[in-house]
Amino acid sequence: MRAVTKHLDEKARSIFADLGYTVTDSGGEYLAERKWRSVHVTPAEEFDETPESGEYRCFVAWSEDVPDLERRLEAADPEYEWAIMGVDEDGDYEVACHRNAA
Repeated sequence: MRAVTKHLDEKARSIFADLGYTVTDSGGEYLAERKWRSVHVTPAEEFDETPESGEYRCFVAWSEDVPDLERRLEAADPEYEWAIMGVDEDGDYEVACHRNAA
């Protein structure tokens, strides 16, 4: 069990705000907007179903959960461009994987 000082959704929101995006709550997700791009940000801590829509999606997960989430998304094969951002407990993050829509 990880010692969490901040919930994953708060970290996701903070990361995108620090990157210069305007972030608005969208009922369990966030919409991050900057210039011409709108990204649906899904904190994947309690991720149950693969969203069906969106042009760009970023799933934010704890770093150790990234491989399982990647397998789930590849199996679902959604029709949008997606990325997974792995976050550690210190708030450091990296884009762990990225897939373009087919």
